Amino acid sequence: MKKVLIGVDYNPRSEKVTRDGYELARKLGARVCLIHVLADVSYYGVNYPSFMGYEGYNEMQVDINVISELREVAKNFLNTAAEHLEDPSVETHLADGPTSSTILDYADEWNADLIVLGTHSHSVLEKVLMGTTASRILERTKIPVYLIPVKD
Repeated sequence: MKKVLIGVDYNPRSEKVTRDGYELARKLGARVCLIHVLADVSYYGVNYPSFMGYEGYNEMQVDINVISELREVAKNFLNTAAEHLEDPSVETHLADGPTSSTILDYADEWNADLIVLGTHSHSVLEKVLMGTTASRILERTKIPVYLIPVKD
């Protein structure tokens, strides 16, 4: 395995996913790329505490109608998350679109050997109605997926 793609989102539990995925990649001697997907704009209104060295999310006052502002906030988040690993070789990729298909498309484009994702605890109703990013990726992937359980 030479390339590990790690999916990160604004949930503070992404810190565990990022750290564990990064440590696995180091053990494999693989390159790392953190990917964040701008999907549903309403998701970005959730307020979380500071995590992975990123302080800006708590006080974010972003007009959700201004996509360029959202992209800048997302780039800042992704770059800060990468810097938190203290490894300048870590790459980042910011993408737009439906999360699961966008991650799979980029994994294919980047020639990833492994995708690392967290499994967040969502309600049963949400899983029935929408599914989860991890389960959608597992249904369609052609490469291995390493799932890291992250629960409250």
